[in-house]
Parts: sequence; structure tokens; C-alpha cells
Amino acid sequence: MNNTAMTFVTRLTLQSGDRAALDGIVNDIKSSAERKGAALKGPHSHPPKKISVPQPCRLHTDDDRHFDSWEYTVFTRELEIHGHDNLARNIASQNFPDSVHIEAEVEQIHGAGRGN
Repeated sequence: MNNTAMTFVTRLTLQSGDRAALDGIVNDIKSSAERKGAALKGPHSHPPKKISVPQPCRLHTDDDRHFDSWEYTVFTRELEIHGHDNLARNIASQNFPDSVHIEAEVEQIHGAGRGN
């Protein structure tokens, strides 16, 4: 029987146009991880991404008039939780505000000494 432990690394990527809401949620996640004694890496901030969306005002395809483009900024934070699978699962399944998008990616890390 192989008792080699497997660790899960959960990578959380959070994005929002509302930096204050994003940072508030990231701080909540950090506090939860600290209370549970989880190993947490991050948050890592990515450079803000400016998005520009053209807005045609046409009713017919031969009308090429446009409203001013809709412009907004997306902020991204990335965190990693090592181990503490239940904590990571609970965080990833929370109801976040509509203004914050979260993606969770789980990677299984095999412990040393595992035979193939």
C-alpha cells in the first residue's frame, strides 16, 4: 500500500472592473487561509488591462455611425492555496458579486518517492 501523500494546489484567478470589490474579496480569502493555517501564495497582481468596445448605433447594415467606444479596465489577482482542499473548494464555490469573476484551477502534486 502506498501512503505517499498527494497535495493539491488550487490556483484562483479573480478579475473585476471594480478594484475595491476585487481587493476586498482577495483580503477575505487571505484572512480565511490564515485562520485555517493554509499555505497561500499571492495575491499576485497583473497589470490592469484596458478594454475598448466599439458601439455601433446602426439599425441597418449600411449605416456606419458609432457611439463613443465603451472603455473599462479589468484588474486581475491570482492566488495559490497549497493543500487545504476543503478550504479551496469552499472559497471557489462562494457566491461572489456579479462584478467579480473567479476561475479555479486545481493541480494534483504527487509526493516524493512515488513509484510509477
